[in-house]
Amino acid sequence: MPAPAQVTLPSDREVRVVRQFNASRQLVYDAHTKSELLPKWLGYDSWDMPVRDMDVRVGGKYKWQWKSREDGKQFGFFGTFTEVNAPARLAHDQYFDPGDIGGSMPAGDPCFVSLDLQEANGVTTLVCTMKFASKEARDGAVSTGMTDGMEFSYTRLDDMFAKQAA
Repeated sequence: MPAPAQVTLPSDREVRVVRQFNASRQLVYDAHTKSELLPKWLGYDSWDMPVRDMDVRVGGKYKWQWKSREDGKQFGFFGTFTEVNAPARLAHDQYFDPGDIGGSMPAGDPCFVSLDLQEANGVTTLVCTMKFASKEARDGAVSTGMTDGMEFSYTRLDDMFAKQAA
């Protein structure tokens, strides 16, 4: 299994996550852009992902929503794709929809997310850069355990790739 994600804070408003996968760049890109693949890896086991609308093109919209199996509470994210260069780069703005869980992330300000993928010898390196509206927004997002959640999902993605290879 690849090493856990490396998380850095390159500026007062940014979070950068670097993670490797034992899979082709195309497979990693597809996992991020095909709605039927998202619920197989993105999120926690006790949450369903009933909404995963994806129009992956510049100007296309997306909406993701999770629902807890325990109490039915929901939250999500939505936004617009600003850059699509398959399978190397994907960028979008991202708005948090706190639904009925609340939380410390402000719902009004977008986060700008870029995903860059490079492959060498069957290993794909993912670099996810998130730029927030302010240091406070970044710190609020980080305080939610966001990057721990990302690594949990990336581990599920590793498992998905291993099953596909078997």
